[in-house]
Amino acid sequence: MDLIDDNKNRTPFNSSPSGAEGLSLPVGRGGVIITGAAGFIGSCFIQYLNEKGFENLILVDDFGVEEKRKNWESKKFETIVERYNLFDWLNRHNSSISFVIHLGARTDTTEFDYAIHQELNVEYSKNIWDYCTLKQVPLIYASSAATYGSGETGYDDNEKELENLHPLNPYGISKNEFDKWVLQQKKSPPFWAGLKFFNVYGPNEYHKGRMASVIFHAYDQIKKNGIVKLFKSHRQGFEDGRQLRDFVYVKDVVQVIVWMMEKWKLTINSSELTEKNSNASSVNYSPSSVNHQPSSLIRHLSSGIYNLGTGTARTFEDLVKATFAGLDMKPNIEYIDMPEDIRNKYQYFTEANMQKLRDAGYTNDFYSLEEGIEDYVRNYLCKEKIY
Repeated sequence: MDLIDDNKNRTPFNSSPSGAEGLSLPVGRGGVIITGAAGFIGSCFIQYLNEKGFENLILVDDFGVEEKRKNWESKKFETIVERYNLFDWLNRHNSSISFVIHLGARTDTTEFDYAIHQELNVEYSKNIWDYCTLKQVPLIYASSAATYGSGETGYDDNEKELENLHPLNPYGISKNEFDKWVLQQKKSPPFWAGLKFFNVYGPNEYHKGRMASVIFHAYDQIKKNGIVKLFKSHRQGFEDGRQLRDFVYVKDVVQVIVWMMEKWKLTINSSELTEKNSNASSVNYSPSSVNHQPSSLIRHLSSGIYNLGTGTARTFEDLVKATFAGLDMKPNIEYIDMPEDIRNKYQYFTEANMQKLRDAGYTNDFYSLEEGIEDYVRNYLCKEKIY
C-alpha cells in the first residue's frame, strides 16, 4: 500500500524500480562510496538507488555485526569493504569514485567514552575528507542536531555559530568538533555538505536497540503489553509527554541526499555548458534531467552545513498517538521517570530551521508525523519488512 499523497510535491519512495530515467546521479564514470551502509539510513539510501537502477556502489561498514545483516544482504552493489580497510582498499584498487556519502558513525548518545567518538566520528571522518579533497570527489556527510545541545542558541544552521554550541553528550561534541574542523580547512572537496539530522525514524532501524526511534519502541510495547511508557518531564514548563522534537522520516532524509547529488551535478553541468560551451557528450549528466530546468534558473548549491528535519516540532504524545492509530488502537500511555544517566543531558525541544535548504532550491514536502508513522507502522513494522 502506497500511502503517499499524489497531490503533494513528493517523489514516490516505495514505487517499483523504474531504471535511471530522469535521474542524473553522477555514477556513470565511477562508483559511489557509502559508509554506514549496513546501518539504518545507509541501507535505505542504497535500496533507493537500487530501485533507480544504480548498482555501482561500494558499501563500507563493520559487516561482522550479524544484527545488521538483513539491512544489506539483499542489496545490489559492486563490492563491500570493511570500515577499517577502506583506505587501504582505495590505495590498492585506484577505483574511480564519483561521490562519497559518509553516514557511518558511532551514534550512541549514552556512550560517554569520548575516545570512541573521537576515533570513529572525528578522526575517521577527517580521513574521508582528506581523501575526497585529494581526489576531488564530492562529499556528503552526517552531522547531527545533537550538536545544538539544549538549544539555548537556537537551531539555525549558521556556520558562524558553531563555536557557541554546547552539545550535551560526547556524541554531539564529536559531531560538532568535526563540523568546526571542516570549516577551518583551506582545501576541500569540489562540493561538500554536512547534514544535521534531527530525530530520524523509519524502516531498517531494528538493530539500534536503545538508540532506535521512540516509534520503534512504542510499537514493540504496544504489541507486547498494549501500553506505551513515556518519560515524565523533569523540567519546568514541559508537561509529561509534551517534550518536543523534530521527527523526520528516513524517506525524506534519503530524498534530500539524492537531491543534493543531482543538484550539484546539475549546477556543475550548467556551469560547464555556459562557460565552456561543452559538448553534451563530454560531461556526465542525463539530458532529460537538465532540459526541463534552463541554466538561468538553476540556483547554485553551495557547500556548507545544512539542517535536515521537517521544521516542525511535535510532542512525544503526538508520536505515540499516531503509532496507536497505525495499529487501529486507542492510545494507552503511562508516564515513568527518566533514567538519571540521561536526565541532565536530555533535549526537551528541537526544531530545525529549514530555510537554508529551501533557499538552496529544495521544494519537496516533508512527511507529516502522522503520514510517516502510518507508512512505517503499516508497511514495515506490522509486516516485519526491511526496506
